[in-house]
Amino acid sequence: MKRLIVALLFFTLAPPAIKPMLAQGQVPTIDRQVRGKSGTNINAGIFTTVRQDCTPGPLPVVRLVAPPTHGTVTMKQGRLRATNLKQCLGLELPAFIAIYRSAKDFSGQDTFTLEVTGSGGQAQMQRVTVMVMGGTGGQGI
Repeated sequence: MKRLIVALLFFTLAPPAIKPMLAQGQVPTIDRQVRGKSGTNINAGIFTTVRQDCTPGPLPVVRLVAPPTHGTVTMKQGRLRATNLKQCLGLELPAFIAIYRSAKDFSGQDTFTLEVTGSGGQAQMQRVTVMVMGGTGGQGI
């Protein structure tokens, strides 16, 4: 589970880290994939801000730019506990959690796009592809 969480994190560092070389006005796009079972909540991203001194910064703004075709995306506020993150050995931070839920009985691929903007105004697009697997086919209880 630790590997999954690390793969889904978006951190804003304050002050901002070195930005990639992009044309003026161009927003970087990150492509990610997550998977889960049909009709269940699937964690699609965790968004928080960590300052250089390992303290929490303001939460980023997360906006749904392109909704999924076969499900819904909701945001919840929670807390993130992390260890050994950069120079920070132990953290507990406020975070936004993006949750995808497919339509009933849908299986296949769905995609949605989030725009994440940090407190310094730096923005990033996250295109999330969700692989939705059908039920287990086991006996219901």
